[in-house]
Amino acid sequence: MKPNFDIELLPEAIEFLESLDDKTREKIYYNIKKAQFVYDNDLFKKLNDYIWEFRTLYNSKAYRLFSFWDQKNDIKTLVVATHGILKKTQKTPPKEIKKAEEIRKQYLDNKTKN
Repeated sequence: MKPNFDIELLPEAIEFLESLDDKTREKIYYNIKKAQFVYDNDLFKKLNDYIWEFRTLYNSKAYRLFSFWDQKNDIKTLVVATHGILKKTQKTPPKEIKKAEEIRKQYLDNKTKN
């Protein structure tokens, strides 16, 4: 079975994942992999026009990995994870969404220059 999209982790997303204990990191990677094959808002949810989040609930803690789609030949094939947080409130912090939007803009600007 072919995944619905590929995933690229940017350095800040990798740093976030590496800062977590092994079991938590494994659970997040498991959910990311699962989200590639199954459409499930509990795993991968759209936050606004451009930003999505990988969602993991583990040991009563909510982990979020922000991401966006990168298009190749008008087909959405790549999801780029920007950074992650341990969510402390019900609502996703707007500053984290803004940060993901800024990273997205920078990523796309660099892509057009190359």
